[in-house]
Amino acid sequence: MGISSDVIRGYNDTMILYLLQNAPSYGYEISKQIRQLSDEKYVIKETTLYSAFNRMEKNGYIESFAGENPENGKKRTYYRITEAGRVYYQEKCEEWNLTKEVVEKFIAEEFAVGAN
Repeated sequence: MGISSDVIRGYNDTMILYLLQNAPSYGYEISKQIRQLSDEKYVIKETTLYSAFNRMEKNGYIESFAGENPENGKKRTYYRITEAGRVYYQEKCEEWNLTKEVVEKFIAEEFAVGAN
């Protein structure tokens, strides 16, 4: 069972910023990492990914820059997190913890993780 895009929509930015914290990256690689880290439970759509890039760049959370694919020399757009993006990421993590705390109060015990 996959995750509904409606459920996770508010956290696409968080996932992208998490992946950009250690090094710049590009769209396809970020998409692949999200798929892998979620154990194939979430596959971000290309339109969703690039909408997030545009929105976060407009808000100053990431910067784009031109680079080349080291394998074939083709141009590609890379993204890196900004200091404002790091602050926003921390805020989104705090929001997630609060969200999780509230929603868990409404999850029946038999459906909770680890229930027998």
